[in-house]
Amino acid sequence: MTGKKHHNVYVIELDAAVWNESKFRKANPGRDGGCVCYYVGMTGLSPEERFENHKEGYKSNLYARKYGLRLCPLLYEEYNPLSYSDAQEMEIELARILRRRGYAVWQK
Repeated sequence: MTGKKHHNVYVIELDAAVWNESKFRKANPGRDGGCVCYYVGMTGLSPEERFENHKEGYKSNLYARKYGLRLCPLLYEEYNPLSYSDAQEMEIELARILRRRGYAVWQK
């Protein structure tokens, strides 16, 4: 890991209704029907602050704003804090890990 460590990855559980979004479904062809849907992101803020920004519509992702239920710290807190470049890589890797487990994931 390199650089200053003041970035975080985070995971938001999404309401199952997100599955009705065709773009979300197309991005997750391998989803196990019984698995939860997630949004994975990275931020220079705390995960809690970033989640609130999503819900308030400030620099938010549509799925996180409209369908975001709660943060899932057990899925990400062991990785934080990270440098910016490590957070970028971890965001992608965390999304891959969850998809391999059959979850539907949106990651920018």
